[in-house]
Amino acid sequence: MANIPVVDLAVFSGGSESERAAFVQQLGKAYEETGFVAVKNHGISDDLIAALYARAQEFFVLPNSVKQQYQIPELAGQRGYTSFGTEHAKGYEAPDLKEFFQFGQIVPEGTANPDEYPSNVVVAEVPEFTPVMLDAYRAFEQAGLHLLRAIAIYLGIGEHYFDEHVHMGNSILRAIHYPPIVTEPSSAIRAEQHEDINLITLLVGASADGLQILTRQGEWVPVTSLPEQIVVNVGDMLQRLTNNRLRSTTHRVVNPPRAEWGKPRYSMPFFLHPRANMSLACLEGCITPNNPKAYEDYTAGQYLDERLREIGLKK
Repeated sequence: MANIPVVDLAVFSGGSESERAAFVQQLGKAYEETGFVAVKNHGISDDLIAALYARAQEFFVLPNSVKQQYQIPELAGQRGYTSFGTEHAKGYEAPDLKEFFQFGQIVPEGTANPDEYPSNVVVAEVPEFTPVMLDAYRAFEQAGLHLLRAIAIYLGIGEHYFDEHVHMGNSILRAIHYPPIVTEPSSAIRAEQHEDINLITLLVGASADGLQILTRQGEWVPVTSLPEQIVVNVGDMLQRLTNNRLRSTTHRVVNPPRAEWGKPRYSMPFFLHPRANMSLACLEGCITPNNPKAYEDYTAGQYLDERLREIGLKK
């Protein structure tokens, strides 16, 4: 966890005015300088995390022929299963060495465009998978909302700026499985270097080491979630919105030492997205003579569509 600041979310959600102010400054400075923080007292219970990993492992050990039944090509990987070797990082042709399952937002019938919120894919062979994913999804949403409120205060745009945009936002909970390495790999990388698409990403633990971030000094630093902490990083949408004031940090997943090739790796990131109609136009307060506007005006939906095509999930 070298160079990764640790913040206590309980201080922001229940601390004094001065404690909250200190938290905001600590978080904002970390996102300007590092792009990643570790968060404790985040409100996602150990029991829920354990259940989430257990149900995901039950799914991924199913035969490929069964898992393939839950891959829906027209959903561009946004719900259900995506098979091994399908996704690649932007700018790279070689696929990442992973398979994954995605769970998305549930909205009341008739309140939203079904094309933006397709139904989640229910796995008959693991009946507890869907309810556990939903419980975790809601817990991640709540933790993410508190962090976005702190970010909004730091940016001077009002604590509740993001509330309406992320309420029923199109966030994704992804269960990732990196299978054991059985032959000499052509690369040392399991998931090539990339930046996340969304506003912020919340990552709860991982079953093995491997995550690394690229520092501002150009050095790769390993990041491992400690017990009772989650790692939260800035995504490209927040970088665009803040005109590069808050930077989306480049990260990757590397292969383990040869002695651990036989072990699978599981990871559970929550990609916090806003609603598709949120404007990502650079905030006026983040545009200065020394930092001129760097991006075209996009909506979150337009940007997501572009990026899904770039990483091979959408044709």
